[in-house]
Amino acid sequence: MSSILSQLYDDGLMEATSVKQTDVFEAAELFARVEGILPAPESSHAIRVAIDEALKCKETGEEKTIVFGLTGTGYFDMVAYEKFHEGKMDDYIPTDDELAAFRAKLPKIG
Repeated sequence: MSSILSQLYDDGLMEATSVKQTDVFEAAELFARVEGILPAPESSHAIRVAIDEALKCKETGEEKTIVFGLTGTGYFDMVAYEKFHEGKMDDYIPTDDELAAFRAKLPKIG
């Protein structure tokens, strides 16, 4: 994560939200159909959360300005979109132990 985003999060000026991978690609496709832009998966996480937040506002009647960042197109991620369409994408979440094992394999810098 970027240092700016980390600082904003640490200062309480933004929140972090996790979403399932298949929900992310579902939102990406909806966005592509409505806006004509195939979003990159990274941006699609923000799109999913923006849609969910808008639906909450619709239910509660709350008026809110929702802003998200669209940072790129998904044309380099067509394999991921293909996996989503073929039902080969799952919502796997690594355990803390798996993440620690992966981090242990990373080269030491500095």
